[in-house]
Amino acid sequence: MRTDVRFSTNGLQLAGHLYLPEGVDGPLAAIVVGHQTTGVKEQSPAVYATRLVKEGFAVLTFDAAFQGESEGTPRGLEDPFQRAEDFRAAVSYLTTRPEVDSDRIGVMGVCGSGAYVPYAAQTDHRMKAVAGVSGTDVPSFFRAADPEGWQEMVANSGNLRSAEAAGQPAATFAVLPEKADADTPAPTAEFIDYYKTPRGRHPRSTGDVVVRSADLLDQFDSFADVAKIAPRPLLMIAGTEAETRGFSEKAVADSPGNAELFLVEGATHVDLYDRDPYVATAVAKLVEFFTEHLA
Repeated sequence: MRTDVRFSTNGLQLAGHLYLPEGVDGPLAAIVVGHQTTGVKEQSPAVYATRLVKEGFAVLTFDAAFQGESEGTPRGLEDPFQRAEDFRAAVSYLTTRPEVDSDRIGVMGVCGSGAYVPYAAQTDHRMKAVAGVSGTDVPSFFRAADPEGWQEMVANSGNLRSAEAAGQPAATFAVLPEKADADTPAPTAEFIDYYKTPRGRHPRSTGDVVVRSADLLDQFDSFADVAKIAPRPLLMIAGTEAETRGFSEKAVADSPGNAELFLVEGATHVDLYDRDPYVATAVAKLVEFFTEHLA
């Protein structure tokens, strides 16, 4: 049972899908699922939600502010602080639903959301159990790919803000090329294979990001205070072949005994978006984790 829902964050309406298990009486344990960077709720969040709801959880997916069906301009702004606030707003919305037990709410995210979720949970203690799948600290990922180009974007962000104030449209950049070729790095090629083909393509997942997002992202560190989540549990799931595996490893290493690293053998970063048997393995672990800690 999937219902379209709307809820507010900082004066913006977010578009979400609420999944409820059929034939199960509430109040239920609930899980918020966040989408990957440049993604939308109909992609990986739907893959996980449709499986988790079958295990008896209420599940809320949503589009981040400035993205998908949610409100906010300029379109494609990647504001990490707003992304964290979106998760807090999602939890607030669930506490108003009679089907949900407000003392049993967990949160999880895929890719970029797998880092925004732990950041939000550091200070929001309503999030009783926290999980990331292919969790990625977005600014670190962009910075490592092209350090010099990244700093140029940060330095130019103020000029772009001035241009917007003068009435010009927000400048954007395409995160991915339309096609891969022989010179395309393997990590980029696997993103293209997901976002630019029928496998994962969605019309509202444009892949365009506002350039001046760089000055917001450059101030952000998803896992700097990850220890604040304790004593609540943290689960980080990553593929053994994922380029981003190090983010999950560091988050767990910097946690004071409340965190677990679960590696999916043979999986890359994007494999955990939608591909079995990798997703099935991740979901089985998530069900075990949330069942134990939202009991």
